[in-house]
Amino acid sequence: MDEDVPRGAEEQDPEEDPHSKTFVRLNDLSGDGDRSGSGDKEKDPGSGDSDGEALPYPALAPTVFFYLSQHSRPRSWCLKMVCNPYPFPKISMLVILLNCVTLGMFHPCEDMGCDSPRCKILQSFDDFIFAFFAVEMIIKMIALGIFGKKCYLGDTWNRLDFFIVLAGMLEYSLDLQNVSFSAVRTVRVLRPLRAINRVPSMRILVTLLLDTLPMLGNVLLLCFFVFFIFGIVGVQLWAGLLRNRCFLPENFSLPYTLELESYYQTENEDESPFICSQPRENGMRDCRSVPIRREEGLVCTLNYYSYNDTSNTSCVNWNQYYTNCSAGEHNPFKGAINFDNIGYAWIAIFQVITLEGWVDIMYFVMDAHSFYNFIYFILLIIVSFHLQGGIEVT
Repeated sequence: MDEDVPRGAEEQDPEEDPHSKTFVRLNDLSGDGDRSGSGDKEKDPGSGDSDGEALPYPALAPTVFFYLSQHSRPRSWCLKMVCNPYPFPKISMLVILLNCVTLGMFHPCEDMGCDSPRCKILQSFDDFIFAFFAVEMIIKMIALGIFGKKCYLGDTWNRLDFFIVLAGMLEYSLDLQNVSFSAVRTVRVLRPLRAINRVPSMRILVTLLLDTLPMLGNVLLLCFFVFFIFGIVGVQLWAGLLRNRCFLPENFSLPYTLELESYYQTENEDESPFICSQPRENGMRDCRSVPIRREEGLVCTLNYYSYNDTSNTSCVNWNQYYTNCSAGEHNPFKGAINFDNIGYAWIAIFQVITLEGWVDIMYFVMDAHSFYNFIYFILLIIVSFHLQGGIEVT
């Protein structure tokens, strides 16, 4: 019977409390809980932990440019500036805010030659800002490396910074060669976007917005289909009608000493023209509605045959002879608003759904075609509101 007694029971201290508890390590799956051998201290040779613990920044590349390690002097300084939250990132944010102020104070129409003291001061600030961004890019390249997954150009926002600095270099090189390339100067507007890379919360929000754009694909496709249908309807009904004007008759002869416009023009012809309805249409305005002519405050009531009998108190109403409604050459708003083709129809539809001046477009169409055309515009606005609500829900 003594042989069946466990070895642990023989070695048990008689003075030990019988209610004492024994603690076993949870991670000891082999059952050798009382062992403290060298097996716990052994490391997997393939894990690479010994190498990672020796690096100050294990998440970054150990060597860049083939020989710069994390312990070498130039790169170690750059790593401290890039990885520490103070003070380098804060200074970068201040420079970005300064850039926003200088861009807002720049007057492109007044500072073409940059001869004023204010423009020269702003140009000095701009040179300093560009130099700071260029030095910042070089420091990050030395610290992180250039190409690679965790290197400088491996991040999307760093690529944006690289593009802005590269465009600035191109701008300065063109200035040295006296070449004007204004399109490159517009890249300055992208400089405030560098703040997104400096504020983590803002960067997360922008990334989420960009990630949700593919989800709007179906809704945008539906919008395109609906607006395409409305555009086709507008082209089929009103192509060329917004060019209708009241012209003089073809065989109408004017006195040699008198010069009149070929068609009736209002005081604000570009934004509020007199659009008439041709006889085959059922519009709300025809050439008989042309207002009476006024000259120097006088209301003209005489006709063509009384031209030689006019005086300081009378004049001929030449507007009564604008009786031929036909298509002219110009559309309202410098030719931008019309339904002559699907492209211009989309422009008019976009202005209608923005509710900016849509009433004028509706009145133009009603004057030239039919009173009941208001149904088209009301339906367009209602459908656009529903589509905008669908986009917001998405």
